[in-house]
Amino acid sequence: MVWRGIIVRATETLTPLTTTPAFALQARYVFPVSGPPLANGVLTIAGERIVAVGQNVASQAPVDLGNVAILPGLANAHTHLEFSHLDRPLGRPGMALPDWIREVIAWRRSAVDQRRRPIEHGLAESIACGTTALGEIRTTQGLADDEQPPLALSEFAEVICLAEDRFEATLDRLRDDLQTPHGPRRWRRGISPHAPYTVHPELFARLVQLAVDRHVPLAFHVAESPQELQLLTTARGPFRDLLESLGVWNPAAFAAPRRPLDYLQRLAQAQRALVVHGNYLDDEEIAFVAEHRDRLSVVYCPRTHAFFGHRRHPLAKLLDAGAAVAIGTDSRASNPDLSLLAELRFVAAKFAEIAPGKVLELGTLGGARALGSADESGSLERSKFADLAVVALPDGRDSDPHRLLFDSSLPVVGTMFRGHWVWLDRQHRLKFAVGPKHR
Repeated sequence: MVWRGIIVRATETLTPLTTTPAFALQARYVFPVSGPPLANGVLTIAGERIVAVGQNVASQAPVDLGNVAILPGLANAHTHLEFSHLDRPLGRPGMALPDWIREVIAWRRSAVDQRRRPIEHGLAESIACGTTALGEIRTTQGLADDEQPPLALSEFAEVICLAEDRFEATLDRLRDDLQTPHGPRRWRRGISPHAPYTVHPELFARLVQLAVDRHVPLAFHVAESPQELQLLTTARGPFRDLLESLGVWNPAAFAAPRRPLDYLQRLAQAQRALVVHGNYLDDEEIAFVAEHRDRLSVVYCPRTHAFFGHRRHPLAKLLDAGAAVAIGTDSRASNPDLSLLAELRFVAAKFAEIAPGKVLELGTLGGARALGSADESGSLERSKFADLAVVALPDGRDSDPHRLLFDSSLPVVGTMFRGHWVWLDRQHRLKFAVGPKHR
């Protein structure tokens, strides 16, 4: 299958560099993430796996890719691909979240093609941006089993339900969905109770239990906006107005005051859960997610956070507390593109107190941990999958090579998944795809 003319099946190859089973790549810098950057680093790959990483470790002459950085494939822990054909975000910067949701609802009602083509477009864009692992919130039926984009896809089926009389039908639908064989081995399925203002707390508890019983992960938007906190504590405010205007307000769902911590305590019962956004987590809640770092990962969506004009994200506090954190792009409904590298550059610019190496980890190994694949991806180590993003570097030098990566607008020029090139920039295609024996 060709994805928008640039993507091939992961089971096909572009003859990556050599016709022998193993090949070696050299770059100005290799960023293993599990260790310091390697100048003139060499990566040796056989089949789907990395067999060596270091300097002068190749058993054969490596192909020098030039002034580029080789990174682990980027892990985008949170997005909504259904919006991927939008050329600009919905609404206006700085608007309140409930007002933006009205824009989303209006768009969904007017859009003619809401699903399949935007999802394909988003997958292709993601791969071209160096993403090899993706956490997708699915609102309708996902891709067919024979549609196999070359990345590791985690699909979280979204649930929105405040009405008690719809609980059983909702749960039955999810049970059927989780039972049905779906996709190749690299696909994972999960459940996404949407948010505290769209899911009845009793149903939320049952969804968590279903995830526990079926051993699947959860994704939950929480502590995203001041209006959400107002609704949880007072049952009033713009979110109540929105729900009433839609005819779905249920006072029983908000009869008792709640806070994000109540939901976090439930989420921590699951094997793994994504705490999406976490923009307004307080100190006690930050301590809780840090204590449960083996199960809970906060997913910070930097440029979406900036679009809404939220107060400064507690990213530094989370990291200082030892919490697990990953990065997401969210969607093109609140973000100009799906580039995780652009998100990392944004973080590096806004959080000077965070070491650049840690920033890179958030978009690689941190995302792999959040999506449950850190044992096989997220860093460049022997026996892990050969999932790579290759980024052009500027000329010049820096005492910390990470700054060459982040203080730049140069793009991803190649993406490798499971040892095969799945996207190559036109300018670099010949250089990357032809090995020494074919020159």
